[in-house]
Amino acid sequence: MTPNSPSAPSRRRFLASSVVVAAAVGGGMPFLAACGGGSGGSKNEGTTTGQKLKDILPAYVPSTTVTPDIPSKNGSADGFTTALPAAELAVSVPEKLGKGSEISIMAPLWGTSPGEGNAYWTAMDTAAGVKVKWQNQDGNVYGQKLGAVLASSSIPDAVVIPGWELGGKIPSAIANKFADLGPYLSGDKVKAYPNLAAIPTGAWQRGIFAGRLRGIPMPAEATPNITPFYRADLFEEKGYEVPATTKEFYDLCKEINAPRSKVWACSDMTWSAFVFFGVLPEKPYYWQLVDGKLVNRYETQEYLEALEWSRSLYSAGFVHPDAKAETGDMRTTFSSGNVMMYNADISDWYAATAVQRLDRPDFRMGAMDFFAHDGGDPVIYEASPSNLWCFVSEKAGEKVVEDLLALANFTAAPYGSREQRLRAYGLEGTHHSLEDGVLVKNEQGNNEVFATYEYIATSKPYRAYPDFPDVAKGVVEWQQRQGAHLKKPLFHGMQIQEPARYTELNAQFEAMEKDIVRGRRKVGDMQQQVSDWKARGGDKLRDWYKKLLDETGESAS
Repeated sequence: MTPNSPSAPSRRRFLASSVVVAAAVGGGMPFLAACGGGSGGSKNEGTTTGQKLKDILPAYVPSTTVTPDIPSKNGSADGFTTALPAAELAVSVPEKLGKGSEISIMAPLWGTSPGEGNAYWTAMDTAAGVKVKWQNQDGNVYGQKLGAVLASSSIPDAVVIPGWELGGKIPSAIANKFADLGPYLSGDKVKAYPNLAAIPTGAWQRGIFAGRLRGIPMPAEATPNITPFYRADLFEEKGYEVPATTKEFYDLCKEINAPRSKVWACSDMTWSAFVFFGVLPEKPYYWQLVDGKLVNRYETQEYLEALEWSRSLYSAGFVHPDAKAETGDMRTTFSSGNVMMYNADISDWYAATAVQRLDRPDFRMGAMDFFAHDGGDPVIYEASPSNLWCFVSEKAGEKVVEDLLALANFTAAPYGSREQRLRAYGLEGTHHSLEDGVLVKNEQGNNEVFATYEYIATSKPYRAYPDFPDVAKGVVEWQQRQGAHLKKPLFHGMQIQEPARYTELNAQFEAMEKDIVRGRRKVGDMQQQVSDWKARGGDKLRDWYKKLLDETGESAS
């Protein structure tokens, strides 16, 4: 799919589009509490913690290659507001580490493959010392392709797997068909690859499956990617105040809403409502400990209250019709002024601005700070440290593994380095130019330089928008403010694989949420859904998690 996700996409589609936008501009073994299988069951169930985890993880050596314009704070990204001339870029890979292997890599692609022999891939092959044979698959149906490939006897040398595809038999395939990278990366061994050593430890922990370090991660910010946007320019023009409670939000919607003038107050706000009401995250971090008992996200009063409030916006007619119908592109609807508030991935801030300011230089959007529904500081659960990984086939020879790691070290170069400039923009003069301090892709760049190499590995999170420095500043400072309210959920940072028998246990909740907020079902129907969930295995899953909690502790850190 393209980064322009529909107005009410599924969470899987939304996460996919989020990764695409961010790249263009996150079940293992029982924690083996000491030895053996914590929580019982298959070797692919549970997580990995304790001394075993410490022995597996790579050492962390922060990069000093570049200095951000806006340093990370409270789990935010680093911010960059400038683009240096090529001659002034730092060098993070002074010696070519690749030894010339030809490596086949399967990865999602949202776009049209440029085909073999294009100038971009050739330049990357030459610079990294590794020839990549891309086996790109349509990102919209990547899960289907992934399942078929992993079920076959012919697996590429490396395969990219997003976290939203970790269902069904995928975790088992990861455990049985991909290599242990620990012998190459654990402890100080990672120092042979300095850019990989600079990847935060939490991101690496999420790459541990079935007790082994198997995934090279794409690190993610600790702060939420969901962002409640508003038209800052129109708010200022019309004198609207940014709300600080859900009642103020509702009252503002009443003031804004003018369907006869083709203006609606908002889009579907359910994702933001979950934060306003302090709802627990999704699995596997969807538990809280209350009087010694685990309570699931779906069993909490906060969850029902968030759905009821979101439903009230629909009932009052404040929500744009396309959101109810789940059609259209809400970013475009928002940009055109037909919707004044919507929630989306934070990358929409740049994506919308870059399009709108071509013709409307005064266009400004803002992100409202999250608040507790009744006022005051919100409870914001810390995001997962990584949600996408690159895996190496267990059949790959040592040279292929080392060359894949050499390539990953190249792609994980930080913003402001020569290597990152090539990876993100291709060759200067061929794919892009630097005009008045702004990087501009030409037609060939737009046709050849797609997000692909980013999925092998990336540096610690950053936001770099030299063409719109106000957006870079806005994004990072918003993250820093939200980061002041972060709270770790239970099991935070652990790569947990639930027992296979529970894989589809939660499958119906998202559809039920949509039906409730749109008025097609009642809130009481969700309570019945929860009762059914408990009877179908929810209570047994609770017991499984409680045993895991007793063995592992509350979080990875």
